Amino acid sequence: MPVSFQGFALKPTKGHRPLETILIKQIGVKGSAPPSGSGQSPAFHPEAAQKSPCRRFDTRCLRFAAQNHTPVAPFTGSALITHPHHSLYSGNSSTNPRHGSPPLSRDAHSLMEDLSAAAVCEPVPASRKTMPLDRVFWSHFSPNLGPGGWVTGALLVSLGLDLRTGILAILIGNIIGAIPVALAAAVGPATGLTQMEASRMALGRIGVRPPSFLNWLYCVGWDAVNNVPAAAALMALLALSGLPLPFWLALGILASTQMVASIYGHHVVQALQKYLGAMLLLVFALIGVTFAARGGAIVHATHPVSLATFLLAVGILVSFNLSWATYSSDYTRYLPANSAPKTVIALALAGLLTSAVPFQILGLLTATSIAEPSPTAVIASLQHAMGPLGPLALAAIALSSITGNSFNDNTASYSLISAGIHIPRVAAAIITATLGYILAVAGAGQYASLYTDYLLVTMYWIAPWCGIVLADWYLTGGHSAAKSGPYGQPLIPPQGWTRDATIFVVTSVLTVALFSTSSLYTGPVARYLGGADIGYYVGFFAAAIWYAAGRRK
Repeated sequence: MPVSFQGFALKPTKGHRPLETILIKQIGVKGSAPPSGSGQSPAFHPEAAQKSPCRRFDTRCLRFAAQNHTPVAPFTGSALITHPHHSLYSGNSSTNPRHGSPPLSRDAHSLMEDLSAAAVCEPVPASRKTMPLDRVFWSHFSPNLGPGGWVTGALLVSLGLDLRTGILAILIGNIIGAIPVALAAAVGPATGLTQMEASRMALGRIGVRPPSFLNWLYCVGWDAVNNVPAAAALMALLALSGLPLPFWLALGILASTQMVASIYGHHVVQALQKYLGAMLLLVFALIGVTFAARGGAIVHATHPVSLATFLLAVGILVSFNLSWATYSSDYTRYLPANSAPKTVIALALAGLLTSAVPFQILGLLTATSIAEPSPTAVIASLQHAMGPLGPLALAAIALSSITGNSFNDNTASYSLISAGIHIPRVAAAIITATLGYILAVAGAGQYASLYTDYLLVTMYWIAPWCGIVLADWYLTGGHSAAKSGPYGQPLIPPQGWTRDATIFVVTSVLTVALFSTSSLYTGPVARYLGGADIGYYVGFFAAAIWYAAGRRK
Protein backbone atom coordinates (compact mmCIF):
# COMPACT_ATOMS: atom_id res chain seq x y z
CA MET A 1 0.00 0.00 0.00
CA PRO A 2 1.29 3.50 -0.76
CA VAL A 3 2.15 5.65 2.22
CA SER A 4 0.81 9.19 1.91
CA PHE A 5 1.94 12.41 3.49
CA GLN A 6 0.63 15.91 3.03
CA GLY A 7 2.86 17.13 0.26
CA PHE A 8 4.21 13.68 -0.62
CA ALA A 9 2.81 10.65 -2.33
CA LEU A 10 5.24 7.85 -1.70
CA LYS A 11 4.59 4.68 -3.55
CA PRO A 12 6.55 1.63 -4.68
CA THR A 13 7.15 0.95 -8.34
CA LYS A 14 7.80 -2.22 -10.23
CA GLY A 15 11.15 -3.62 -9.26
CA HIS A 16 11.50 -1.33 -6.23
CA ARG A 17 11.03 -2.03 -2.54
CA PRO A 18 8.32 0.10 -0.85
CA LEU A 19 9.24 3.75 -0.53
CA GLU A 20 12.34 3.43 -2.69
CA THR A 21 10.75 5.73 -5.24
CA ILE A 22 9.35 9.00 -3.97
CA LEU A 23 7.28 11.10 -6.33
CA ILE A 24 6.85 14.66 -5.15
CA LYS A 25 3.49 15.67 -6.51
CA GLN A 26 3.13 18.92 -4.65
CA ILE A 27 5.31 21.15 -2.56
CA GLY A 28 5.62 21.22 1.21
CA VAL A 29 6.96 18.68 3.65
CA LYS A 30 4.56 17.82 6.46
CA GLY A 31 3.01 14.70 7.83
CA SER A 32 3.63 11.83 10.09
CA ALA A 33 6.20 9.13 9.68
CA PRO A 34 5.18 5.81 8.15
CA PRO A 35 4.63 2.92 10.48
CA SER A 36 7.62 0.93 11.47
CA GLY A 37 8.37 -2.09 9.40
CA SER A 38 7.02 -0.46 6.24
CA GLY A 39 10.10 -1.46 4.31
CA GLN A 40 11.20 2.10 3.67
CA SER A 41 14.49 2.72 1.88
CA PRO A 42 17.43 4.01 3.92
CA ALA A 43 17.84 6.57 1.12
CA PHE A 44 14.90 8.62 2.45
CA HIS A 45 13.85 9.40 6.00
CA PRO A 46 10.36 10.85 6.49
CA GLU A 47 11.27 11.76 10.06
CA ALA A 48 13.92 14.08 8.69
CA ALA A 49 11.41 15.39 6.17
CA GLN A 50 9.15 16.46 9.05
CA LYS A 51 11.89 18.75 10.28
CA SER A 52 12.77 20.17 6.87
CA PRO A 53 12.26 23.95 6.58
CA CYS A 54 11.26 23.58 2.92
CA ARG A 55 7.87 25.02 2.06
CA ARG A 56 8.36 25.20 -1.68
CA PHE A 57 10.28 23.16 -4.25
CA ASP A 58 13.60 24.93 -4.63
CA THR A 59 17.27 24.19 -4.26
CA ARG A 60 16.89 23.83 -0.50
CA CYS A 61 14.61 20.85 -1.03
CA LEU A 62 17.14 19.34 -3.39
CA ARG A 63 19.90 19.99 -0.88
CA PHE A 64 17.78 18.03 1.57
CA ALA A 65 17.60 15.22 -0.99
CA ALA A 66 21.37 15.35 -1.38
CA GLN A 67 21.92 15.02 2.34
CA ASN A 68 19.87 11.84 2.22
CA HIS A 69 21.83 10.54 -0.81
CA THR A 70 18.89 10.60 -3.21
CA PRO A 71 19.69 11.67 -6.80
CA VAL A 72 17.17 13.84 -8.59
CA ALA A 73 16.36 13.43 -12.27
CA PRO A 74 16.63 16.51 -14.51
CA PHE A 75 14.13 17.42 -17.22
CA THR A 76 11.13 16.25 -15.21
CA GLY A 77 7.54 17.20 -15.01
CA SER A 78 7.76 16.55 -11.28
CA ALA A 79 10.84 15.72 -9.29
CA LEU A 80 11.52 12.03 -9.00
CA ILE A 81 13.87 10.90 -6.30
CA THR A 82 15.08 7.35 -6.51
CA HIS A 83 17.28 5.03 -4.64
CA PRO A 84 20.85 5.47 -5.95
CA HIS A 85 21.02 1.90 -7.19
CA HIS A 86 17.94 2.09 -9.39
CA SER A 87 17.22 3.83 -12.66
CA LEU A 88 15.56 7.21 -12.47
CA TYR A 89 12.87 8.64 -14.67
CA SER A 90 11.55 11.93 -15.81
CA GLY A 91 7.82 12.25 -16.21
CA ASN A 92 4.73 12.33 -14.06
CA SER A 93 4.55 8.75 -12.86
CA SER A 94 6.79 5.96 -11.80
CA THR A 95 6.78 4.71 -15.34
CA ASN A 96 7.14 6.97 -18.32
CA PRO A 97 3.69 7.61 -19.79
CA ARG A 98 5.07 8.05 -23.28
CA HIS A 99 6.87 4.76 -23.42
CA GLY A 100 5.01 2.42 -21.10
CA SER A 101 7.41 0.19 -19.22
CA PRO A 102 10.51 1.52 -17.50
CA PRO A 103 14.01 0.85 -18.81
CA LEU A 104 15.40 -2.56 -18.02
CA SER A 105 17.60 -2.67 -14.95
CA ARG A 106 21.13 -3.64 -15.92
CA ASP A 107 24.36 -4.08 -14.09
CA ALA A 108 26.58 -1.00 -14.26
CA HIS A 109 29.28 -3.03 -16.04
CA SER A 110 27.03 -4.69 -18.64
CA LEU A 111 28.19 -4.30 -22.24
CA MET A 112 24.63 -4.22 -23.55
CA GLU A 113 22.94 -0.84 -23.31
CA ASP A 114 19.26 -0.85 -22.38
CA LEU A 115 17.25 -1.86 -25.47
CA SER A 116 14.03 -0.03 -24.59
CA ALA A 117 12.87 3.16 -26.27
CA ALA A 118 12.33 4.70 -22.83
CA ALA A 119 16.05 4.45 -22.04
CA VAL A 120 16.85 6.65 -25.05
CA CYS A 121 14.42 9.38 -23.97
CA GLU A 122 15.33 9.52 -20.30
CA PRO A 123 18.46 10.65 -18.40
CA VAL A 124 21.17 8.11 -17.66
CA PRO A 125 20.74 6.92 -14.05
CA ALA A 126 23.33 8.38 -11.69
CA SER A 127 24.57 4.92 -10.80
CA ARG A 128 25.57 4.32 -14.42
CA LYS A 129 27.33 7.63 -15.04
CA THR A 130 30.79 6.15 -14.63
CA MET A 131 32.42 6.66 -18.04
CA PRO A 132 36.16 7.54 -17.91
CA LEU A 133 36.92 11.06 -19.10
CA ASP A 134 39.43 9.93 -21.75
CA ARG A 135 36.58 8.40 -23.76
CA VAL A 136 35.52 11.93 -24.74
CA PHE A 137 38.73 12.28 -26.75
CA TRP A 138 38.49 8.87 -28.41
CA SER A 139 34.80 9.20 -29.30
CA HIS A 140 35.57 12.44 -31.16
CA PHE A 141 38.86 11.22 -32.62
CA SER A 142 38.32 7.74 -34.00
CA PRO A 143 35.24 8.32 -36.22
CA ASN A 144 37.34 10.69 -38.36
CA LEU A 145 39.94 8.00 -39.05
CA GLY A 146 39.43 6.71 -42.56
CA PRO A 147 39.56 7.64 -46.23
CA GLY A 148 36.91 10.37 -45.86
CA GLY A 149 39.40 12.93 -44.58
CA TRP A 150 41.99 11.87 -47.14
CA VAL A 151 39.49 12.22 -49.99
CA THR A 152 38.42 15.64 -48.66
CA GLY A 153 42.02 16.86 -48.70
CA ALA A 154 42.54 15.60 -52.26
CA LEU A 155 39.24 17.19 -53.28
CA LEU A 156 40.66 20.64 -52.49
CA VAL A 157 43.13 20.29 -55.35
CA SER A 158 40.36 19.44 -57.81
CA LEU A 159 38.61 22.63 -56.66
CA GLY A 160 41.69 24.62 -57.67
CA LEU A 161 43.45 25.22 -54.32
CA ASP A 162 47.22 25.04 -53.99
CA LEU A 163 49.23 23.88 -50.96
CA ARG A 164 49.17 27.22 -49.13
CA THR A 165 45.48 28.01 -49.62
CA GLY A 166 44.59 24.35 -49.08
CA ILE A 167 46.26 24.21 -45.65
CA LEU A 168 44.70 27.54 -44.72
CA ALA A 169 41.25 26.28 -45.72
CA ILE A 170 41.80 23.06 -43.74
CA LEU A 171 42.75 24.93 -40.57
CA ILE A 172 39.96 27.51 -40.79
CA GLY A 173 37.27 25.04 -41.83
CA ASN A 174 38.06 22.46 -39.18
CA ILE A 175 38.30 24.94 -36.33
CA ILE A 176 34.98 26.57 -37.26
CA GLY A 177 33.29 23.19 -37.62
CA ALA A 178 34.77 21.63 -34.48
CA ILE A 179 33.95 24.37 -31.95
CA PRO A 180 30.13 23.88 -31.97
CA VAL A 181 30.60 20.11 -31.68
CA ALA A 182 32.86 20.51 -28.65
CA LEU A 183 30.43 22.96 -27.04
CA ALA A 184 27.59 20.47 -27.58
CA ALA A 185 29.62 17.73 -25.86
CA ALA A 186 29.34 19.61 -22.54
CA VAL A 187 25.54 19.10 -22.57
CA GLY A 188 25.82 15.35 -21.98
CA PRO A 189 27.23 15.10 -18.45
CA ALA A 190 24.83 17.67 -16.96
CA THR A 191 21.65 16.26 -18.51
CA GLY A 192 22.42 12.58 -19.02
CA LEU A 193 20.51 12.85 -22.31
CA THR A 194 21.28 12.15 -25.95
CA GLN A 195 21.90 15.21 -28.10
CA MET A 196 18.45 15.17 -29.70
CA GLU A 197 16.63 14.59 -26.42
CA ALA A 198 18.58 17.41 -24.76
CA SER A 199 17.37 19.80 -27.49
CA ARG A 200 13.74 19.23 -26.53
CA MET A 201 14.10 21.98 -23.89
CA ALA A 202 14.34 24.48 -26.74
CA LEU A 203 12.19 22.77 -29.38
CA GLY A 204 9.60 20.94 -27.31
CA ARG A 205 8.70 17.26 -27.31
CA ILE A 206 6.97 17.57 -30.69
CA GLY A 207 9.34 20.17 -32.10
CA VAL A 208 12.34 17.89 -31.59
CA ARG A 209 10.90 15.28 -33.95
CA PRO A 210 11.74 16.93 -37.32
CA PRO A 211 15.46 17.41 -36.57
CA SER A 212 15.59 13.94 -35.03
CA PHE A 213 14.16 12.38 -38.18
CA LEU A 214 16.51 14.46 -40.35
CA ASN A 215 19.41 13.31 -38.23
CA TRP A 216 18.37 9.71 -38.70
CA LEU A 217 18.35 10.19 -42.48
CA TYR A 218 21.69 11.97 -42.23
CA CYS A 219 23.25 9.07 -40.31
CA VAL A 220 21.93 6.58 -42.87
CA GLY A 221 23.58 8.59 -45.65
CA TRP A 222 26.90 8.79 -43.84
CA ASP A 223 26.67 5.06 -43.23
CA ALA A 224 26.63 4.56 -47.00
CA VAL A 225 29.33 7.17 -47.68
CA ASN A 226 31.72 5.51 -45.22
CA ASN A 227 31.02 1.95 -46.33
CA VAL A 228 31.69 2.36 -50.05
CA PRO A 229 35.49 2.83 -49.76
CA ALA A 230 35.68 0.36 -46.88
CA ALA A 231 34.01 -2.37 -48.93
CA ALA A 232 36.32 -1.61 -51.87
CA ALA A 233 39.33 -1.98 -49.55
CA LEU A 234 38.02 -5.27 -48.14
CA MET A 235 37.48 -6.60 -51.67
CA ALA A 236 41.05 -5.67 -52.65
CA LEU A 237 42.45 -7.22 -49.47
CA LEU A 238 40.63 -10.51 -49.93
CA ALA A 239 41.53 -10.59 -53.63
CA LEU A 240 45.21 -10.56 -52.63
CA SER A 241 44.47 -13.68 -50.60
CA GLY A 242 42.73 -15.39 -53.50
CA LEU A 243 39.26 -14.84 -52.03
CA PRO A 244 37.49 -12.44 -54.40
CA LEU A 245 34.15 -11.16 -53.16
CA PRO A 246 31.44 -9.21 -54.96
CA PHE A 247 30.89 -5.68 -53.68
CA TRP A 248 27.49 -6.43 -52.17
CA LEU A 249 28.91 -9.27 -50.05
CA ALA A 250 31.95 -7.33 -48.82
CA LEU A 251 29.62 -4.48 -47.95
CA GLY A 252 27.27 -6.87 -46.15
CA ILE A 253 30.09 -8.21 -43.95
CA LEU A 254 31.03 -4.72 -42.82
CA ALA A 255 27.43 -3.54 -42.39
CA SER A 256 26.55 -6.58 -40.27
CA THR A 257 29.53 -6.03 -37.98
CA GLN A 258 28.62 -2.37 -37.53
CA MET A 259 24.99 -3.28 -36.86
CA VAL A 260 25.92 -5.72 -34.10
CA ALA A 261 28.05 -3.06 -32.41
CA SER A 262 25.18 -0.55 -32.58
CA ILE A 263 22.75 -3.11 -31.15
CA TYR A 264 25.01 -3.48 -28.11
CA GLY A 265 24.96 0.30 -27.98
CA HIS A 266 26.93 3.01 -26.28
CA HIS A 267 29.41 0.93 -24.27
CA VAL A 268 30.63 -1.29 -27.11
CA VAL A 269 30.73 1.68 -29.49
CA GLN A 270 32.88 3.60 -27.00
CA ALA A 271 35.22 0.62 -26.56
CA LEU A 272 35.65 0.37 -30.33
CA GLN A 273 36.52 4.07 -30.55
CA LYS A 274 39.28 3.70 -27.96
CA TYR A 275 40.89 0.36 -28.71
CA LEU A 276 40.29 -0.07 -32.43
CA GLY A 277 40.83 3.67 -32.89
CA ALA A 278 44.24 3.50 -31.17
CA MET A 279 45.31 0.65 -33.44
CA LEU A 280 44.13 2.52 -36.54
CA LEU A 281 46.02 5.61 -35.39
CA LEU A 282 49.29 3.67 -35.43
CA VAL A 283 48.62 2.19 -38.87
CA PHE A 284 47.59 5.48 -40.44
CA ALA A 285 50.58 7.21 -38.85
CA LEU A 286 52.79 4.63 -40.57
CA ILE A 287 50.99 5.29 -43.86
CA GLY A 288 51.52 9.02 -43.48
CA VAL A 289 55.24 8.62 -42.74
CA THR A 290 55.63 6.35 -45.76
CA PHE A 291 53.95 8.85 -48.06
CA ALA A 292 56.01 11.71 -46.66
CA ALA A 293 59.25 9.76 -47.14
CA ARG A 294 58.41 9.02 -50.76
CA GLY A 295 57.75 12.69 -51.39
CA GLY A 296 55.64 13.95 -54.24
CA ALA A 297 54.97 16.97 -56.36
CA ILE A 298 53.87 20.03 -54.43
CA VAL A 299 50.54 21.33 -55.65
CA HIS A 300 50.67 24.75 -57.29
CA ALA A 301 47.62 26.68 -58.42
CA THR A 302 47.50 27.31 -62.17
CA HIS A 303 45.51 30.51 -61.56
CA PRO A 304 44.68 32.67 -58.52
CA VAL A 305 42.22 31.07 -56.12
CA SER A 306 38.99 33.08 -56.09
CA LEU A 307 37.19 33.99 -52.88
CA ALA A 308 34.15 31.98 -53.97
CA THR A 309 36.28 28.86 -54.50
CA PHE A 310 38.04 29.34 -51.17
CA LEU A 311 34.72 29.77 -49.32
CA LEU A 312 33.31 26.68 -51.02
CA ALA A 313 36.36 24.69 -49.88
CA VAL A 314 36.06 26.04 -46.33
CA GLY A 315 32.35 25.16 -46.34
CA ILE A 316 33.10 21.53 -47.22
CA LEU A 317 35.70 21.38 -44.44
CA VAL A 318 33.37 23.03 -41.91
CA SER A 319 30.73 20.43 -42.67
CA PHE A 320 33.23 17.61 -42.17
CA ASN A 321 33.38 18.31 -38.42
CA LEU A 322 30.12 20.17 -37.85
CA SER A 323 28.25 17.05 -38.92
CA TRP A 324 29.17 15.49 -35.55
CA ALA A 325 27.27 18.19 -33.59
CA THR A 326 24.09 16.12 -33.57
CA TYR A 327 25.99 13.17 -32.06
CA SER A 328 28.18 14.80 -29.46
CA SER A 329 26.40 14.39 -26.12
CA ASP A 330 25.30 10.87 -27.11
CA TYR A 331 28.84 9.92 -26.13
CA THR A 332 29.33 12.17 -23.10
CA ARG A 333 26.07 11.54 -21.25
CA TYR A 334 27.57 8.63 -19.30
CA LEU A 335 30.15 10.94 -17.73
CA PRO A 336 29.59 11.86 -14.07
CA ALA A 337 27.39 14.94 -13.76
CA ASN A 338 30.15 16.90 -12.04
CA SER A 339 32.58 16.52 -14.96
CA ALA A 340 34.23 19.87 -15.69
CA PRO A 341 32.63 21.36 -18.86
CA LYS A 342 35.88 23.02 -19.93
CA THR A 343 37.71 19.69 -19.80
CA VAL A 344 34.98 17.95 -21.80
CA ILE A 345 35.05 20.72 -24.43
CA ALA A 346 38.86 20.65 -24.66
CA LEU A 347 39.00 16.86 -25.08
CA ALA A 348 36.29 16.86 -27.76
CA LEU A 349 38.01 19.68 -29.63
CA ALA A 350 41.37 17.93 -29.44
CA GLY A 351 39.89 14.68 -30.73
CA LEU A 352 38.23 16.31 -33.73
CA LEU A 353 41.18 18.46 -34.80
CA THR A 354 43.98 15.93 -34.30
CA SER A 355 42.17 13.40 -36.48
CA ALA A 356 40.70 15.56 -39.25
CA VAL A 357 43.50 18.08 -39.89
CA PRO A 358 46.44 15.65 -40.41
CA PHE A 359 44.38 13.37 -42.66
CA GLN A 360 43.18 16.20 -44.84
CA ILE A 361 46.66 17.70 -45.15
CA LEU A 362 47.96 14.26 -46.11
CA GLY A 363 45.27 14.07 -48.81
CA LEU A 364 46.32 17.51 -50.03
CA LEU A 365 49.99 16.53 -50.16
CA THR A 366 49.35 13.29 -52.01
CA ALA A 367 46.71 14.64 -54.40
CA THR A 368 49.15 14.64 -57.33
CA SER A 369 49.64 10.87 -56.96
CA ILE A 370 45.90 10.20 -56.98
CA ALA A 371 44.13 10.01 -60.31
CA GLU A 372 40.89 11.45 -58.92
CA PRO A 373 39.42 12.26 -55.48
CA SER A 374 37.57 8.97 -55.15
CA PRO A 375 37.96 6.04 -52.74
CA THR A 376 39.05 3.66 -55.52
CA ALA A 377 41.85 6.01 -56.57
CA VAL A 378 42.92 6.58 -52.96
CA ILE A 379 43.05 2.84 -52.30
CA ALA A 380 45.07 2.19 -55.44
CA SER A 381 47.47 4.96 -54.48
CA LEU A 382 47.84 3.53 -50.97
CA GLN A 383 48.58 0.05 -52.24
CA HIS A 384 51.23 1.37 -54.59
CA ALA A 385 52.88 3.64 -52.03
CA MET A 386 52.93 1.08 -49.20
CA GLY A 387 54.49 -1.69 -51.25
CA PRO A 388 54.65 -4.89 -49.17
CA LEU A 389 52.65 -3.15 -46.44
CA GLY A 390 49.77 -2.55 -48.85
CA PRO A 391 47.54 -5.21 -47.23
CA LEU A 392 47.96 -3.46 -43.88
CA ALA A 393 46.70 -0.21 -45.39
CA LEU A 394 43.72 -2.01 -46.95
CA ALA A 395 42.83 -3.65 -43.63
CA ALA A 396 43.01 -0.27 -41.87
CA ILE A 397 40.62 1.33 -44.35
CA ALA A 398 38.15 -1.54 -44.01
CA LEU A 399 38.30 -1.49 -40.20
CA SER A 400 37.96 2.29 -40.05
CA SER A 401 34.38 1.96 -41.24
CA ILE A 402 33.58 -0.02 -38.09
CA THR A 403 34.57 2.81 -35.76
CA GLY A 404 32.77 5.40 -37.89
CA ASN A 405 29.61 3.50 -38.72
CA SER A 406 29.03 1.89 -35.34
CA PHE A 407 28.92 5.53 -34.23
CA ASN A 408 26.50 6.45 -37.04
CA ASP A 409 24.22 3.46 -36.56
CA ASN A 410 24.01 3.88 -32.79
CA THR A 411 23.17 7.60 -32.96
CA ALA A 412 20.72 6.89 -35.79
CA SER A 413 18.84 4.42 -33.60
CA TYR A 414 18.62 7.07 -30.85
CA SER A 415 17.39 9.67 -33.35
CA LEU A 416 14.71 7.43 -34.85
CA ILE A 417 13.24 6.92 -31.39
CA SER A 418 13.48 10.64 -30.59
CA ALA A 419 11.60 11.29 -33.83
CA GLY A 420 8.56 9.72 -32.20
CA ILE A 421 8.94 6.18 -33.58
CA HIS A 422 8.94 4.34 -30.27
CA ILE A 423 10.32 0.97 -31.21
CA PRO A 424 12.95 -1.05 -29.35
CA ARG A 425 16.45 0.24 -29.95
CA VAL A 426 17.51 -3.06 -31.53
CA ALA A 427 14.82 -2.64 -34.21
CA ALA A 428 15.95 0.93 -34.86
CA ALA A 429 19.55 -0.24 -35.27
CA ILE A 430 18.58 -2.98 -37.74
CA ILE A 431 16.43 -0.60 -39.82
CA THR A 432 19.25 1.95 -39.96
CA ALA A 433 21.95 -0.52 -40.99
CA THR A 434 19.70 -2.10 -43.62
CA LEU A 435 18.84 1.22 -45.27
CA GLY A 436 22.49 2.29 -45.16
CA TYR A 437 23.43 -0.94 -46.94
CA ILE A 438 20.82 -0.40 -49.65
CA LEU A 439 21.90 3.21 -50.22
CA ALA A 440 25.58 2.18 -50.43
CA VAL A 441 24.82 -0.49 -53.06
CA ALA A 442 22.70 1.94 -55.06
CA GLY A 443 25.16 4.84 -54.89
CA ALA A 444 28.48 3.04 -55.12
CA GLY A 445 29.13 4.20 -58.67
CA GLN A 446 28.43 7.85 -57.84
CA TYR A 447 30.59 8.21 -54.76
CA ALA A 448 32.12 11.63 -55.46
CA SER A 449 28.79 13.37 -56.12
CA LEU A 450 27.08 11.51 -53.27
CA TYR A 451 29.90 12.52 -50.95
CA THR A 452 30.05 16.22 -51.81
CA ASP A 453 26.30 16.73 -52.19
CA TYR A 454 25.54 14.83 -49.01
CA LEU A 455 28.14 16.82 -47.12
CA LEU A 456 26.80 20.13 -48.35
CA VAL A 457 23.04 19.82 -48.81
CA THR A 458 22.16 17.83 -45.69
CA MET A 459 24.29 20.10 -43.52
CA TYR A 460 22.09 23.14 -43.99
CA TRP A 461 19.59 22.04 -41.34
CA ILE A 462 22.30 21.20 -38.79
CA ALA A 463 23.67 24.75 -38.60
CA PRO A 464 20.34 26.41 -37.53
CA TRP A 465 19.56 23.55 -35.14
CA CYS A 466 23.00 23.89 -33.60
CA GLY A 467 22.67 27.67 -33.29
CA ILE A 468 19.37 27.37 -31.40
CA VAL A 469 20.45 24.51 -29.12
CA LEU A 470 23.78 26.07 -28.16
CA ALA A 471 22.20 29.49 -27.60
CA ASP A 472 19.50 27.88 -25.46
CA TRP A 473 22.08 26.02 -23.41
CA TYR A 474 24.73 28.67 -22.90
CA LEU A 475 22.47 31.72 -22.60
CA THR A 476 20.80 29.98 -19.66
CA GLY A 477 24.14 29.28 -18.00
CA GLY A 478 24.17 25.74 -19.27
CA HIS A 479 20.65 25.30 -17.91
CA SER A 480 22.36 25.66 -14.53
CA ALA A 481 19.21 24.29 -12.94
CA ALA A 482 19.31 21.18 -15.13
CA LYS A 483 22.47 19.67 -13.71
CA SER A 484 22.07 16.05 -12.69
CA GLY A 485 23.71 16.77 -9.35
CA PRO A 486 21.66 17.14 -6.17
CA TYR A 487 21.48 20.92 -6.43
CA GLY A 488 19.91 21.02 -9.87
CA GLN A 489 16.39 22.29 -10.43
CA PRO A 490 14.34 19.85 -12.53
CA LEU A 491 13.29 21.39 -15.83
CA ILE A 492 9.99 20.80 -17.58
CA PRO A 493 10.43 20.43 -21.35
CA PRO A 494 7.59 21.98 -23.37
CA GLN A 495 5.14 19.30 -24.39
CA GLY A 496 4.35 20.49 -27.90
CA TRP A 497 5.80 22.64 -30.67
CA THR A 498 7.68 25.73 -29.51
CA ARG A 499 8.52 29.06 -31.09
CA ASP A 500 12.13 27.85 -31.33
CA ALA A 501 11.02 24.85 -33.38
CA THR A 502 9.42 27.29 -35.83
CA ILE A 503 12.67 29.27 -35.93
CA PHE A 504 14.51 26.06 -36.79
CA VAL A 505 12.17 25.16 -39.67
CA VAL A 506 12.00 28.66 -41.17
CA THR A 507 15.75 29.26 -40.96
CA SER A 508 16.58 25.85 -42.44
CA VAL A 509 14.23 26.29 -45.40
CA LEU A 510 15.43 29.82 -46.15
CA THR A 511 19.08 28.80 -45.86
CA VAL A 512 18.64 26.07 -48.45
CA ALA A 513 16.47 28.21 -50.73
CA LEU A 514 18.79 31.23 -50.74
CA PHE A 515 22.33 30.15 -49.94
CA SER A 516 22.88 26.50 -50.85
CA THR A 517 25.53 25.56 -53.39
CA SER A 518 25.65 22.09 -54.93
CA SER A 519 25.21 20.24 -58.18
CA LEU A 520 21.60 19.63 -57.14
CA TYR A 521 20.60 23.24 -56.54
CA THR A 522 22.22 26.66 -56.19
CA GLY A 523 20.34 29.43 -54.43
CA PRO A 524 20.05 32.98 -55.83
CA VAL A 525 22.33 34.53 -53.18
CA ALA A 526 24.95 31.86 -53.82
CA ARG A 527 24.76 32.52 -57.57
CA TYR A 528 25.13 36.25 -56.96
CA LEU A 529 28.26 35.55 -54.87
CA GLY A 530 29.75 33.42 -57.64
CA GLY A 531 29.01 30.11 -55.96
CA ALA A 532 30.42 31.09 -52.56
CA ASP A 533 28.82 28.99 -49.83
CA ILE A 534 27.99 31.02 -46.73
CA GLY A 535 24.77 29.20 -45.89
CA TYR A 536 26.14 27.42 -42.80
CA TYR A 537 27.26 30.64 -41.18
CA VAL A 538 24.07 32.50 -42.03
CA GLY A 539 21.88 29.64 -40.80
CA PHE A 540 23.79 29.23 -37.53
CA PHE A 541 23.94 32.88 -36.55
CA ALA A 542 20.49 33.84 -37.86
CA ALA A 543 18.83 31.08 -35.82
CA ALA A 544 20.90 31.81 -32.70
CA ILE A 545 20.26 35.57 -32.85
CA TRP A 546 16.54 35.08 -33.56
CA TYR A 547 16.31 32.74 -30.56
CA ALA A 548 18.22 35.17 -28.31
CA ALA A 549 16.07 38.13 -29.37
CA GLY A 550 12.89 36.25 -28.52
CA ARG A 551 14.30 35.14 -25.19
CA ARG A 552 15.04 38.75 -24.14
CA LYS A 553 11.44 39.71 -24.89
